[in-house]
Amino acid sequence: MNDFRLTTPVAFFIFNRAETTARVFEAIRQARPPRLLVVADGPRPAQPDDPAKCAATRAIVDRIDWDCEVSRNFSDVNLGCKRRISSGLDWIFSEVEEAIILEDDCLPAPSFFHFCQDLLERHRDDERIMIISGNNFQSGRKRTDHSYYFSKYSHIWGWASWRRAWRLYDVEMKSWPEYKKSGRIRSVCEGRDEQRYWTRRFDHAFSGGVDTWDYQLLYACWYHNRLTALPESNLVSNIGFGGDATHVALQDDDASNLPVTDIWEIRRPALVERHREADRYTFDLIYKGRMRRVIKHLKRGFSERGVIGLAYSALNILRMTLKLLREH
Repeated sequence: MNDFRLTTPVAFFIFNRAETTARVFEAIRQARPPRLLVVADGPRPAQPDDPAKCAATRAIVDRIDWDCEVSRNFSDVNLGCKRRISSGLDWIFSEVEEAIILEDDCLPAPSFFHFCQDLLERHRDDERIMIISGNNFQSGRKRTDHSYYFSKYSHIWGWASWRRAWRLYDVEMKSWPEYKKSGRIRSVCEGRDEQRYWTRRFDHAFSGGVDTWDYQLLYACWYHNRLTALPESNLVSNIGFGGDATHVALQDDDASNLPVTDIWEIRRPALVERHREADRYTFDLIYKGRMRRVIKHLKRGFSERGVIGLAYSALNILRMTLKLLREH
């Protein structure tokens, strides 16, 4: 869409992966945002290669060759995923009223910026909407005749939001014990397996058992009865799966490197209501389906390399399984 002009600030979270950062930065460069806010975590003390990797990654954002106001929020020490992203978002929304947000492994389609900017303006004053996401995990299933629909799931591999929505976020989840006791989760998750799944994860996030920030965002959406706008086709591909990823390890995961399809013409839904069928599919594929992906990975290793491949896959799976066990 040649006449599109990006006027919305873009926030970019980076750490120590120069290769993926460079690819995402190039997509940002093509969009030419008028303001770029860059958040970086510091090197980990136990990783001697981190200082050089972090420095090389930070140097990438110095390649700005368009008219752009650049703001940097770089940490000298390693804060970890939970504290660095949540504090970075606090800073971002203290600086701007709304923003399009990308991490260093989330590669957007060109129209992602247009999609986010359009919906930010359209739903700016609609308190029912908390997040605009660039993700679609429906495996090509067409859910509506519109360009987007609404979900209870706040996918954040490329997203956008407003200051008025971020104010509802609490990284400590202080209201969770009361919410859990009240049984209100039953109004969001219809099935018992889904209720148990998310109760365990919210328990884990509340207790500090996992270094993450996004469970807290999902909980804020549910606690405040807010929705996320999801595109009818996928607009962002996660290119960061692999051994150096923080929370995703399997390179053949169903969500890895998904293809993207641009959405330039926005066809709006008439009603703001949750698409329950799409949400059920998301739970089955992305969350409940984790163990199926483990089995698939083991089978592939055996078929490609026999016993050696099976052993290699098993070692890779063991690392992920330990993470899953810690989350339960």
